[in-house]
Amino acid sequence: MVHGEVWTIKEFFTYPNEYIYWPITIVMYPYITGLVAGAFVLSSLYHVFGVKQLKDIAKFSLVFSFALLPVAMMPLLLHLTQPFRGIEVMLTPHFTSAIAAFGVVFSTYGMIVASELWFVYRKHFVEKALELKAKQSRSGVEGIFYLIYSLLTLGAYDISEHALEKDEKAVGLLAAIGIPVACFLHGYVGFIFGSVKANALWTTPLMPVIFLCSAVVSGIALCIVTYAAVVSMRNCIYRRKKKDNPSLPDDPTIKPVDIESTRTTVKYLIAFLILAFVLELLDMIFRIYTATKSWDILRVVIFEHDLIKVFVLQYGIGNILPFILLLLPGLTVRRAVIASTCILFGVFMMRWNVVIAGQTFSSSYSGFMEYHMPLAPVNLETLKEGLAGLIAVIVTPFILFFCFNKVMPVFGKPDSH
Repeated sequence: MVHGEVWTIKEFFTYPNEYIYWPITIVMYPYITGLVAGAFVLSSLYHVFGVKQLKDIAKFSLVFSFALLPVAMMPLLLHLTQPFRGIEVMLTPHFTSAIAAFGVVFSTYGMIVASELWFVYRKHFVEKALELKAKQSRSGVEGIFYLIYSLLTLGAYDISEHALEKDEKAVGLLAAIGIPVACFLHGYVGFIFGSVKANALWTTPLMPVIFLCSAVVSGIALCIVTYAAVVSMRNCIYRRKKKDNPSLPDDPTIKPVDIESTRTTVKYLIAFLILAFVLELLDMIFRIYTATKSWDILRVVIFEHDLIKVFVLQYGIGNILPFILLLLPGLTVRRAVIASTCILFGVFMMRWNVVIAGQTFSSSYSGFMEYHMPLAPVNLETLKEGLAGLIAVIVTPFILFFCFNKVMPVFGKPDSH
């Protein structure tokens, strides 16, 4: 069976070798990569530009960006027939193609985020290593954590005020360097699609900029949703423990979601949302005005074949509705979370409408193809590139974030930087 045949339904005249070759996994590839870049940009607003209201969510978004980073390549590995050869992109980097350059950019960005996290949490690593070392008898779990923290200190145990000031300067420098690298990391994804001259829907110089702006929007929105959910969950668990054990000491890190921090984050979210929406409309208006030879088939795809997906799901629910919710006076955390969830859905639909819709019309301009995502795996291909693969990509970053939070707690002491 030809790759893509199992989930492709053809209409009218299409060539025999035409199928939907890039399924849901390739939709998730630019989506997850955008979340990585957007979450890092949000953390940099505090570390570089000194937006004090974002202090709490900045540490959270930095750790979450690091948790999303390994998952960025996961959709590609699921899509590859030989996934074990994917590491060659990292081992033999070069700039002869956009995908090959991904190894250089991805490695550079990963080292920047890891280094920034080390400087942010170095004091915590040293304190925990010394605390566990001072214990006369350690349990098996404590012994493992002692080994982890000792390795993470990298032998740098100086936590004097002068040393911590140097750490803060290093964090600011790395965050400043990381912003253009993060933007380039996702901008090149749009470059891959925009440089495909054979596809009329993808070939536009605005594609990298559109992908980048929507990436920042999705990353900020995800941090708002996840941060509110984690804080609410921690508060709920603490209240239950407090109810069962009234003598439980108060935890200074247990506090409700800061509304001022949320409103400040929403301001940046609205700004990037407007920019992304305007660029998308500008691209569509330009296509309508120029009316090139391929516009006849694109018009059918956009205004007939995918009308609901584009104008209702992407623009309506994903852009206009959250924009109205965020601009209404008296913004609450609940309304911000609902609006951010709609934005995440809208950005996902934007990725869907680019990746999938770009493959739905035949090169003959006389036929169409419909994509039906496999729900139940019937073979290895449908297992990797169907619903099971989608769930794996969505769940993995949250599992990694849970593990990272055990070593690098995002809800530390109030006086920690």
